[in-house]
Amino acid sequence: MSFSITPIAFVRNNRKEIEDDNWGAVTSDIVLAGEMNVQSLKGISEYSHLEIIFYFDKVSDDKIQFEARHPRNNKAYPEVGIFAQRGKNRPNKLGLTTVELLGHEGNTLIVKGLDAIDGTPIIDIKPVMKEFLPKGEVHQPKWSSDLMKNYWE
Repeated sequence: MSFSITPIAFVRNNRKEIEDDNWGAVTSDIVLAGEMNVQSLKGISEYSHLEIIFYFDKVSDDKIQFEARHPRNNKAYPEVGIFAQRGKNRPNKLGLTTVELLGHEGNTLIVKGLDAIDGTPIIDIKPVMKEFLPKGEVHQPKWSSDLMKNYWE
């Protein structure tokens, strides 16, 4: 089975190159695609955070990872499968980030903390609701905390 997805919006920000760290201060505009009705954003300003699903369009097919690897090619981290990490070289090239909604003006959302470069296609936007957050304590391996220490700074 295969299917196609059309972007609903595009990222506009100052990050032009793919980088691993320092995404926390990045402010981005998410601008609806021309065929999207601005009414699709009605009521979104009532939420503090959004989940943004985007497409890693700059990842070439020959870079897709299907096997285990060291995250960021760092041998200090264990080999883990692509589904046990959040690397960009994923089979379907999809990214997911929770962002802070700073504002909404017409067909544009202003968000903070989106780890996507300028021009990235947006696949979907969902409001963060407490009822969808994890129940109980979240567990993760120690290496992932080390890997992420500069990601949002």
